[in-house]
Amino acid sequence: MKMDAMTAVLPTDSAVPAALPSPPRIGVLLVNLGTPDTADAPGVRVYLKEFLSDPRVIEDQGLVWKLILNGIILRKRPKTKALDYQKIWNTEKNESPLKTITRAQAEKLAVGIADHEHVVVDWAMRYGNPSIRSRIEALTCQGCDRLLLVPLYPQYSAATSATVCDEAFRVLTRLRAADTAGNAALL
Repeated sequence: MKMDAMTAVLPTDSAVPAALPSPPRIGVLLVNLGTPDTADAPGVRVYLKEFLSDPRVIEDQGLVWKLILNGIILRKRPKTKALDYQKIWNTEKNESPLKTITRAQAEKLAVGIADHEHVVVDWAMRYGNPSIRSRIEALTCQGCDRLLLVPLYPQYSAATSATVCDEAFRVLTRLRAADTAGNAALL
């Protein structure tokens, strides 16, 4: 067999297969409504203020509402609601049942899709902690460049799913994560 100077024959058994590109990392963020961080009046007050100051929850955020919120609701309601939270509080984990349940849902989902190493599951609360901001930042730090946002509500409502999306996009905009914001999906 005659070969010119530009031709080389390599045996096929020495060929190394090209590495397949790894799939993009996808963050799945389960988001529930929220809960106070503590079962006392100050913790409930912080939670209620954040929740009731959201224009998706109370549309008219004018002066009259601010007077009602700050002058009446945030002075009286936290004490009574703290007593209710204390009755159902998960004392073992020092958290509300909603936080315990949401964490368990995220953990079960992560186990269920463990064969997909490029998918990272996390959870957040719309109001309270862990915040949407902190969990999106954590997913970004883990190399996620796509985000699947899963509001844990049975139906769409401005006061539930829409406010979760609003907050997620606000966070993504602040992080200047244009690719992530452009690829965010709502399930």
